[in-house]
Amino acid sequence: MTSAHPHDAQLRSLYAAYLDGWNRRSGAAVAACFADDGDIVGYDGTHHHGRLAIAAHLRQVFGSHQTAAYVAVIRSVRAVAPGTALLIAHAGMIPPGASDVEDRFHTVHTLLAVDDGDGRWRIQLLQATPAAWHQHPEARDALTEELRGLLAAQ
Repeated sequence: MTSAHPHDAQLRSLYAAYLDGWNRRSGAAVAACFADDGDIVGYDGTHHHGRLAIAAHLRQVFGSHQTAAYVAVIRSVRAVAPGTALLIAHAGMIPPGASDVEDRFHTVHTLLAVDDGDGRWRIQLLQATPAAWHQHPEARDALTEELRGLLAAQ
């Protein structure tokens, strides 16, 4: 078991800001969470480098079609090195017009954050990996129920 990061609340807030920006379909809000030279690797493997490229890509994505909204649970926040932290979360997606998560879109978010030197944390890398768990459908089902519980509590 790892201990919580000394800036746990700030790091959780950073991830919440990322999710909020995504759910509001704001490329600028999502990109504002990233370091200037940050990277994002999407669920489909798409990679973008740099805050400006991330913002431009997401403006195009959000402008061209409806995107699913995220609901997520943070699994851990821990130090990697001074000024660097790792956050792991499981997320589900709620398709446009739906009110429930679809287990085929579950994902693991791996977020590497860095302190920008002014005490503000930024995302250096966010990787979204499909969480299909083909060999462990019971884990996928358990995550679905956990995410549904979060939705019900909102």
